[in-house]
Amino acid sequence: MVDAERDDERTRGALRAAQMYYMQDLTMEAIARELHTSRSTVSRLLSHARQSGLVDIQIRSPFDAASHTERDLSARYGVAVHLVPTPPDVSDVDRLERVALTAARILARFIDSNMTLGIAWGSTVSAISRHLAAKDTHNVTVVQMNGAGSYLTTGIDVTSEILRRFGEAYGAKVQHFPVPAFFDDPATKDAVWRERSTRRVLDIQSRMDVALFGLGSPFAEVPSQVYIGGYLDDGDFATLDRDEVVGDVATVFYRVDGSWQDIELNQRATGPAFDELRRVARRVCVIAGEQKLPSLRGALNARLITDLVIDEGSARRLLATP
Repeated sequence: MVDAERDDERTRGALRAAQMYYMQDLTMEAIARELHTSRSTVSRLLSHARQSGLVDIQIRSPFDAASHTERDLSARYGVAVHLVPTPPDVSDVDRLERVALTAARILARFIDSNMTLGIAWGSTVSAISRHLAAKDTHNVTVVQMNGAGSYLTTGIDVTSEILRRFGEAYGAKVQHFPVPAFFDDPATKDAVWRERSTRRVLDIQSRMDVALFGLGSPFAEVPSQVYIGGYLDDGDFATLDRDEVVGDVATVFYRVDGSWQDIELNQRATGPAFDELRRVARRVCVIAGEQKLPSLRGALNARLITDLVIDEGSARRLLATP
């Protein structure tokens, strides 16, 4: 009870500080005097107001509705493009954090009550989960889109924290998908897919309103979990090389031309088939770093994306490539 009262008091303080700062144009010094506290405390209250969703800041350019890069990419690929400004000399690790922060803010616009959000676990979605702002919703479900187990791990340690963060941010029910990332035998997958417990999760996935995913890539500076986490053996890598794979979405692999159905490893993968994924109304892809551009071209050619959140440098490089 004491902790709950303390949280309520902090929320009330943050709300009052935010109203004075954003609605009354008072300075932090003036707010500190009125609240009988320090300027640093006011700064922390305003930060809490933003992080907890009490304040939603939007930027509207007085110039174009979208940059030339956004418009040109949207016209070429038929997707909504959300460009993230980044310095050209920033590392891929820092670039990912900036893109993830922007993606977390954009995602909140797409989530509302009575919706189902599917997430594909991985480095990108994990980074997004660390920046989520709370949003008051009801009857929201967050469902894991693909398995994470392997012969080395159950995968729970990989997925549970990511799912928990999304669940807490949106007040949502969380549904794990406790199957391997890849089955050893396609026949085993077929048998498990007939189980009622598995069909229940697949049914939730079939009702997704929003799907959120990064792109698995063997080329990225920030390694994709599928390629470094012990999910694939030497034979699998040889198969992917033979099939000219450039990336994956939720452990389903594809080529740069967007083809995927005849890739051998996909028979054992647990993510949604692309025919099913394309039925989701909003499919949000988040990428950071030019090394993922081959993966992005393949995903765009496969028509997997409706909304693309991408750093500015990678977007311009993508646009410059025929």
